[in-house]
Amino acid sequence: MTRLPSLVPPPVDLPERVAALRADVRAFLAEERAAEAWHPRADVWLTGWDERFSKELARRGWLGMTIPTEYGGHARGALERYVVTEELLAAGAPVAAHWIADRQIGPSLMRFGTEEQRQKFLPGIAAGEVYFGIGMSEPDSGSDLASVRSKADKVDGGWELTGRKVWTSGAHHAHAFFALVRTAPKDEKNRHAGLSQLIVELNSPGVEIRPIPLLTGAHHFNEVVFDKVFIPDGMVLGEVGQGWHQVTSELAFERSGPERFLSTYPLLAALVGELAGSSLDAGRRRDLGGIVSRLWTLRRMSLAIAGALESGAAPETAAAVVKDLGTRFENEVIDAARLLLSTPPDPGADHGYARLLADAVLQAPGFTLRGGTNEILRGIVARGLGLR
Repeated sequence: MTRLPSLVPPPVDLPERVAALRADVRAFLAEERAAEAWHPRADVWLTGWDERFSKELARRGWLGMTIPTEYGGHARGALERYVVTEELLAAGAPVAAHWIADRQIGPSLMRFGTEEQRQKFLPGIAAGEVYFGIGMSEPDSGSDLASVRSKADKVDGGWELTGRKVWTSGAHHAHAFFALVRTAPKDEKNRHAGLSQLIVELNSPGVEIRPIPLLTGAHHFNEVVFDKVFIPDGMVLGEVGQGWHQVTSELAFERSGPERFLSTYPLLAALVGELAGSSLDAGRRRDLGGIVSRLWTLRRMSLAIAGALESGAAPETAAAVVKDLGTRFENEVIDAARLLLSTPPDPGADHGYARLLADAVLQAPGFTLRGGTNEILRGIVARGLGLR
């Protein structure tokens, strides 16, 4: 009988040294909330843009934690960074400004970037002053990332980029993003060939950023249009033609973190607070207990991946598992909140349970889409298990 490979790396426990770090982060967050510098929100890593807050985290050494000191970082481990990020998410703090840059751009620059690229971007990322987006999705492509049609033609000294990217969160604020584009004609026998990653500075001539507002009027999504944008040779990330390999490596950072199951944690915490002292029947206690137990399991899985990343691994399959399970869990939290409490969502409230519920409900359609749909993720898992 063939034995299937393990889906998730071996479990890890946080080292004792991080206890003081966690306490420091919690104390800082308590001070911020007491000063009403911000109110907790659901899905803050995507919607909570606050550059002051990001710079304050950087001042305390909590951005660029895994970046080497020669690039302005702090040379700390992935597990220490994990502690900081889960505390920020659990508090519902406004982390969107720095999130993508700190989560995946920094590590990707360390893995694939040139020395010039690292010197150009990493110190600003660690200082909370340089913000990035992600240029993967395209119109009419759905989740088929290999079907990208944005193309870059070789010209003297660089590349001429034409095309469009869509659903780019924060592009109207960001300084740059990594764009996956076609640099060679499509090969029907190998659809992943001929793709490259370019670092596109979003204030470049020929770049147009078009807002995609939500039904509520809120704005964090954008379409980014390239009209013959010149990209210098020095802004090619990694090797020309190796974009697919680089992107899948980068997605291990994007899909495995605590944001994949903690986006609705502030709502869950508020729900428990609202229910404190009330009488719940056995069925509802069981429902709430099931939510909490799944949360703990997802945390253990995500933490195991953080441990693997710290050791230098790139666990793409395990990251897909956590993303699939985690984003479904986030919707389960919303279902439980609606079932266990009769308070209606109120998007007009300044803060509190009703506002948290409204935020979560409005963001929920994107949970199982962003970072790869559940169907795509299950295909990745099946391939990782050797089943397809």
